[in-house]
Amino acid sequence: MKSLAFKISIAALTMISFTTQAELIVLASPQSHDAYYAKVIDDIFDFHIDYAKKIIKNGDNVVILTDQYLYPEYVKALGKKHVAITPMQDIWMRDFTSTNPAQPVMFRYTAAGQGGGKKGQAISDEVQDEFKYYSQKAGLQFTQSKLLNDGGNWVEDGYGNVVLSTKFLTDNKLTESEARKKLIALTNAKQIAFIEADEQGGLEHADGVVSFIDQNTLVINSYPEDPDYAKRLMVDLKRGIPNVKIHEIITPYDGSEIYDEKFGSACGLYTNMLVTPERIYFPQFGIKEDAIALKQIRSITKRTVIPVQSSKVCHMGGGVRCMSWQVRSKNAELFLNYLNKISQ
Repeated sequence: MKSLAFKISIAALTMISFTTQAELIVLASPQSHDAYYAKVIDDIFDFHIDYAKKIIKNGDNVVILTDQYLYPEYVKALGKKHVAITPMQDIWMRDFTSTNPAQPVMFRYTAAGQGGGKKGQAISDEVQDEFKYYSQKAGLQFTQSKLLNDGGNWVEDGYGNVVLSTKFLTDNKLTESEARKKLIALTNAKQIAFIEADEQGGLEHADGVVSFIDQNTLVINSYPEDPDYAKRLMVDLKRGIPNVKIHEIITPYDGSEIYDEKFGSACGLYTNMLVTPERIYFPQFGIKEDAIALKQIRSITKRTVIPVQSSKVCHMGGGVRCMSWQVRSKNAELFLNYLNKISQ
């Protein structure tokens, strides 16, 4: 199980300054002593550096949160303004932080994110409580909810259309109509689709199945080996968002190498892309289908599509979107101002 030894340290930061007009993407390294990530810490580092360089080159902002021991290596690769000594208890920033960057809301991080059960929920709460403490110090503004959900199970287009898996219903003991009513009141969502995850048990995140690439426009995995699931997915999406435009993308899923059986694999899932207002950071896996997927996505979006090599981390169950906390507007400004303040 993932180490919980460190509490958040917010000392010894260097000065960080960006324009806050671009998307701010925040990543978190493992802590240097964390036994859970020990075998893959170098792979995560390599992924972070490549991803961060792509973000910087293409005009968005990035900060990597790390501990004092890994800090020098990240600084050597990226420079001081893109790294902060602010260790998080986990690397999957998407799940335990705020979702929906245009109108941020933070749900209660679920037990599934830390292996499930009562122990998993206790750890999940600790992971999120650390982030809450930190975000409060920074003065970040977002709605908080006791409803259970991970950020990976909230896929939105920024215009009121949202997709979640039915795990949200199970976790919160709600019917679809009850959940829809609560979520619309909480988030100002307009239309919500609930879908069955393509793998039952574990995380069951919607962002491994679908991705909005524009207003009312979805990309979904293809399921040639499971036409019944594919048909049900289409029906559920159309039922929740009647006028949604749906595009299938090639899906060479590879579950042959899995780091932790509780979390499965994200290898071959191009839907786990990170979409910002102007760009799409698009996972690549070092396989022949990468070129096909790139051609497909570029043919249906006006956003700049930026390939990001994800083969070193996808077997851990995530990648580009899962590791990214997106922060915009006032919250981006508050976050950066806070990092600057504590670095002085």
